[in-house]
Amino acid sequence: MDLPKQALIGAVLMVIGTLLFIPGLTIGAGLFTMASLVVASVVLTVGTYLYGTSGDGRPV
Repeated sequence: MDLPKQALIGAVLMVIGTLLFIPGLTIGAGLFTMASLVVASVVLTVGTYLYGTSGDGRPV
């Protein structure tokens, strides 16, 4: 599996973004946990964008 550097960075960011959602699953999450959900969504979005646009041709 030969991934370009941009795709590899995107994949790593998607994994990190997904893992950052885990604390939000707890009941009675505090303000810090809610703020981490915002960070998680941004990291996941950027990772998806980088991975999706790393190949040649039109991104789907």
